[in-house]
Amino acid sequence: MSNNTLPNFKIGDLTAKIPIIQGGMGVGISLSGLASAVANEGGIGVIATPGIGMFEPNYIADYLNSNIRALRKEIRKARELSEKGILGVNIMCALTDYAAMVRTAVEEKIDIVFSGAGLPLNLPEYLIKGAKTKLVPIISSARAAGIICKRWKEKYNYLPDAIVVEGPLAGGHLGFKLEHIDAPEFRLEALIPEVLKIVRTYEEKYNASIPVIAAGGIYTGEDIYKFLNMGVKAIQMATRFVTTDECDAYIGFKEAYINCVKEDIVVIQSPVGMPGRAIRNQFIDDISKGAKKPFKCPYHCIITCDVVNSPYCIAMVLSNAKKGEFKEGFAFAGSNAYRAKEIISVKELINTLIVEYNDAVIRINKDKK
Repeated sequence: MSNNTLPNFKIGDLTAKIPIIQGGMGVGISLSGLASAVANEGGIGVIATPGIGMFEPNYIADYLNSNIRALRKEIRKARELSEKGILGVNIMCALTDYAAMVRTAVEEKIDIVFSGAGLPLNLPEYLIKGAKTKLVPIISSARAAGIICKRWKEKYNYLPDAIVVEGPLAGGHLGFKLEHIDAPEFRLEALIPEVLKIVRTYEEKYNASIPVIAAGGIYTGEDIYKFLNMGVKAIQMATRFVTTDECDAYIGFKEAYINCVKEDIVVIQSPVGMPGRAIRNQFIDDISKGAKKPFKCPYHCIITCDVVNSPYCIAMVLSNAKKGEFKEGFAFAGSNAYRAKEIISVKELINTLIVEYNDAVIRINKDKK
């Protein structure tokens, strides 16, 4: 292993040895297995909450309690596997059980709650007395960063402990209009300076520290070097962690990444009202031709889902995908998923990223001379 020249990442009273956050991936792709492995390597491991209870025995009949029970189970299991590591949960604002998920995570003393897929305007109200849980909104514009900082400070006298700015190259649901995904002004490189400018006004005004985290399409150690040099304090990476031994998805899901090519990565319109990036397959082709996959919705898991007119159930589709059952499912994936060539351990991946980062440092510094 190369010497680790990656800086650490401080968020409040927490310090991660490396500035790498593993992005939350649902349904069931990043649970305790992946999150604990990343935490053990000095990064921040994240459990995804959407559909977390779908593999509980009584899920359809008892949707809410199944999710609560499963979240408690995964947090406790992750903590057992990584006693000293930093662990987070990703909770989408659009979940109908959002409040219950946040409360449960805080009760379980999770280190960080990451929250996006909408503006988490009321997130601080779920903190309980003595809670040390950090609150980190995920946003896709400087305007959203400003709205959250203003709202939280005025209503709760609380500023975000950090902010994730996620660009349009991410996998899964995207916080952009379809026509903005490929527009230069919405690239992550364009968003970061704008977000940093807004955040700095709040840091200076209130003598606070609000580290900005870059996310969406970050795949290599060289990418990490590039974005850290833009002024962010850490990066969030999800896609590259899928093809690891510890990722909680079944082997078939991981193989979908390894076997796809660049042209297979497409943007679709999800039933929840957002664009989503996925790996094209027969299921997606059928839907694009107007096919409908009949379903009954027993729990309406996403607030924005058009249950009546939707051609399929996004929760069931992603649940099937986790198990590698692609006749009735598809895999969400970031824009770089086609670059995956093999399944390796999280430790090997982190070591590779460090080598890539160090090589970038040496090469770029050499070019400057």
